[in-house]
Amino acid sequence: MSLTGQVALVTGARRVGLSVAAELARRGAHVNLSCRRPLAVAPAALPPAAAARVRTTQADLSDPAECRRLVAETVAAQGRLDILINMASTYVARPFAELDESDWDRALAVDARAAYLCALAAAPHLRAARRGRIVNVSDWIARSGRPRYPGYLPYYVAKSAVIGLTEALALELAPDGILVNAVAPGPIRPPADMDAQEVEAVERATPLGRWGGDQALVTAVLALIETDFITGETLRVDGGRHLK
Repeated sequence: MSLTGQVALVTGARRVGLSVAAELARRGAHVNLSCRRPLAVAPAALPPAAAARVRTTQADLSDPAECRRLVAETVAAQGRLDILINMASTYVARPFAELDESDWDRALAVDARAAYLCALAAAPHLRAARRGRIVNVSDWIARSGRPRYPGYLPYYVAKSAVIGLTEALALELAPDGILVNAVAPGPIRPPADMDAQEVEAVERATPLGRWGGDQALVTAVLALIETDFITGETLRVDGGRHLK
């Protein structure tokens, strides 16, 4: 699937979403990149021609109306929509005893419901494109089918729901030629607040012995865009982390 002239909507610019958008633009796609907070500039590493193909839109995807607006504005600006990549996510550690309904609501709203609502709004446009693609983002722990770390209950449930959503959407949209898949990242990029000892501990626990870097996830997303016969799949991108 050539990306030249294609239109992609990428939700979530805080971490790897920016790198995904940049690579799509480098390959000739027009990209609308959503962010909850203002993003002042397009990716600085892009050549000017590619940077001009990245458009940013501020949106809080915990609001259903914002999900619908984001899709509508993308189509209004670009005239079509070929690819939806749902990367918006929350990742907050909180002890079980401190959780309340707002933690649950926020995680499910951003990680699962927003992906569903964006897909629902995008489907008619992807159907018109005839070769539409949806790529969701889950998590390697959810893909492994069991929680491993306490303190992330709403996040784990939300990312597990993304896998179910991916499979159900794939079945619903297959007759329209729309392929729906997910990536399940593991150690891609250390969080900014992670100390050096924790970073090294993750490396030791990963069979490949390192963090993958943004490009590992970008490559997986591109593969799921380019395929024409894989749908309903959740691809772990974790350096073998799930094997331990």
